[in-house]
Amino acid sequence: MGTARPGDLFASRLDLSLRGQHRPPRAGVCATVAHGAESIILADQYEDDEIHDDYFWYAGHGGRDAQTGRQVTDQEFNHRNRALARSQETGWPVRVFRRIDGAPAAWQFRYEGLWRVVAHEYVVGRSGYRVYRFRLEPFYAG
Repeated sequence: MGTARPGDLFASRLDLSLRGQHRPPRAGVCATVAHGAESIILADQYEDDEIHDDYFWYAGHGGRDAQTGRQVTDQEFNHRNRALARSQETGWPVRVFRRIDGAPAAWQFRYEGLWRVVAHEYVVGRSGYRVYRFRLEPFYAG
């Protein structure tokens, strides 16, 4: 598959990975520190995500318990969080995929288009631990 178009649906994370849209089959951020984030997945798993119509705050990577999904430690400025900050520096767009409920699969992913990281903060999250949050807004070329 070539470049995704906003609204395109994908059956699973594996489908996204096999089609080269979001390579990691589990991680929510596909990135390198040198180049920034290629793609992210909004999967409603981080309590500190905040979604609005024209922007969203994306909670950074790390600090969650693998079994419960709850934030149990402060996040660190690890390679995925550094890569998201790098995307803010460069202004390069990030592909955003969002988990949605819908048929035929129990859940799917929808391509939301290109967004850019415009700000980030390191704040105390809902569980009382420090988290990185990245504000993304639609990317408009031109």
